[in-house]
Amino acid sequence: MSHQNQNNNNIQKIRKITWIGFAVNISLAGVKFLVGWLGFSQAVIADAVHSLSDMTTDFAVLFGVKFWSAPPDTNHPYGHKRLETIITVVIGLILAGAAVALGYHALATFHDRHIHRITWIAVLGPAVSILLKELLYRWTHATGRTVRSPAVIANALHHRSDVLSSIPALIAAAAASINPEWSFVDHIGAFVISLLILKLSWDIMAPALAELADQGASEKDRETIFKIAEHVEGVQEVHAIRTRSFGSYIHVDLHVLVAPEISVREGHSISEHVKTELMNQGPDIIDVVVHLEPYEKTEQS
Repeated sequence: MSHQNQNNNNIQKIRKITWIGFAVNISLAGVKFLVGWLGFSQAVIADAVHSLSDMTTDFAVLFGVKFWSAPPDTNHPYGHKRLETIITVVIGLILAGAAVALGYHALATFHDRHIHRITWIAVLGPAVSILLKELLYRWTHATGRTVRSPAVIANALHHRSDVLSSIPALIAAAAASINPEWSFVDHIGAFVISLLILKLSWDIMAPALAELADQGASEKDRETIFKIAEHVEGVQEVHAIRTRSFGSYIHVDLHVLVAPEISVREGHSISEHVKTELMNQGPDIIDVVVHLEPYEKTEQS
């Protein structure tokens, strides 16, 4: 399959799973609003609002995939993958905002008492949400890994955050249905879960922020690059390896020393061989720039 066909296939997969996620989110939000209203559960209604927030990241992925998948052009010679990285950060920020709001609401309403007794119907919304969103998380995460998309994986983790936020709503609705005096369980659980979601948002943003700061490949990947290039026939020495992350891929440039008496054609052939070997055997390398230098043997050599 050609690179362009593979790219189009990945775009279709991303759009498919994201539209499914959007449909699940809007359906769950409606169910939670309904059972929360019928069962007099503020926690379940708040959980419905969180399901609606998930749709914002679905929109971000659906809107962004067309742009970050575009081929390189004059203004973006390395491609547009940085847009995916930016969208990943946006998803993390949205998740962090939801976590802060959830934690604040839990503390601010800790001493509130319910006017109406919560009924068992309120348990239905969070229970269905936990089941469906966990399945959606696993499906979306698997798709993200298949198409190598950090933004899709981040959106999958956002689905997982909905599972986490539904747990205190489920516990609160069940506890308050048994005894109205136990409604405080909701606030404690919601605050703890908000901290977990905040940690999740940082896990999403940290690699993306590192990439935007031009962090290179890991020491292990650089060592792998060095060994592959060094073992190419005609290469005398390798140095000045530099790497740059682009989404889940790596751009590499390095200096290769060859015998000074060989022709330009032979030197070019060696450099192309280095590039081919690195892209075939290296750690997710998308492009390689090889700088040729004459190898001068020293007395120590």
